[in-house]
Amino acid sequence: MSRFTAALAAEWRKLTSTALWWVLALGMAAYLAFVGAAMAFSLTVAPEGQAPPLGGLDAALTAYGVLNAVGYVFPLVVGTLLVTTEVRHKTLTQTLLAEPRRGVVLGAKLVLAAGIGLLYGLAGVVGLVAAAAPVLSAAGDGAYLGVPQVLRALLLGVLVTGLWAVLGTGFGAVVPHQVAAVVAILAFTQFVEPIGRLALGAVDGLSVVSAYLPGAAADAVVGASLFSQMGDVDLLPAWAGALVLLGYAAALALAGRLTTFARDVV
Repeated sequence: MSRFTAALAAEWRKLTSTALWWVLALGMAAYLAFVGAAMAFSLTVAPEGQAPPLGGLDAALTAYGVLNAVGYVFPLVVGTLLVTTEVRHKTLTQTLLAEPRRGVVLGAKLVLAAGIGLLYGLAGVVGLVAAAAPVLSAAGDGAYLGVPQVLRALLLGVLVTGLWAVLGTGFGAVVPHQVAAVVAILAFTQFVEPIGRLALGAVDGLSVVSAYLPGAAADAVVGASLFSQMGDVDLLPAWAGALVLLGYAAALALAGRLTTFARDVV
């Protein structure tokens, strides 16, 4: 067994030694089920005499798009916990004694984050589709689950969720204080970026700036954006959105390697 494989196996054991990881996964599935059903209902049901806000494939894509629009806080948090939990409980010292090469330890955490993020993506899709599809079928024009565009959006949503977890691990390496890191993630995902995207999108010439925010880049990859239904929001091409997300992940991982994973720990 190589040193990297051993480090990866150790990270897996540490993650699965507590129930938090699967509790968060269930929480993500339940949260997306609620939001997805509510979104599907709001898009397809209108007061008597009025047309619904959206219909057909657009309604389905927007409802399923909440996987990335609101669900990415969960993989971000679990990715952050891969680093901050060790710092909080002072087990990082033992980890580095077992594997002194810090790049190997950080790399194992990043790879594990990608895998666990994919599992979170699958859990989110199951919860979202189970709740939103029946509403779209009953109140709208259909769930469109057999349409390639919808299947592509769901599949890419799962892949992007894996990348969100990697971003979370990189952020945890930069901000190793657990409470500060989780509060910062919640503030950014629930307030700062959503408000920023809407505000920038409403100003001529600044919508291009909002396209480079992490959530907007993820929307570009998935090809479905809840925010595009709220205003004139420009998105990057899918390949450019993927490069932006990978750039954020690489920058955070490098910064974490040069800070938390470079200094002495006790």
